[in-house]
Amino acid sequence: METAERFRAAVEKNELAALDDLFTEDIRLYSPVKFTPFEGRPMVLGLFGVLLRTFEDFRYIGDFEGTAETSADGAEAPSAILLFRATVNGKQIHGVDLLQFDEGGRIKEFTVMVRPQSAVHALSEAVLAGLVADGLVPAAVDG
Repeated sequence: METAERFRAAVEKNELAALDDLFTEDIRLYSPVKFTPFEGRPMVLGLFGVLLRTFEDFRYIGDFEGTAETSADGAEAPSAILLFRATVNGKQIHGVDLLQFDEGGRIKEFTVMVRPQSAVHALSEAVLAGLVADGLVPAAVDG
């Protein structure tokens, strides 16, 4: 799938601007650190800005193509799975990106799964700090 290859190249080259054209306007990104999805191109691009700064030694190590049922509507969609490895705050991460495409080949749904749990925790803290720093989510108020 051409979009998956373009996505992979943009992430590996740390080129955030190249991702804009690959996402649908109403993209949903399901994160391992948040129950509800990140929704809409501006929010997902903002999240990727944080992720590209957060991951160290990020690299894709494999890929698969096929079809899968989407979370949003249960319809079967062309899909790609990209396997990756990275480090966040000294924690090694093993992960999977599941990309699901619309009829035009753009990414309409994106699911990320990572392991182990200690890496999920490190990723959650780093991403939240980045989202707050970029003004994409409010800082938690202690009270």
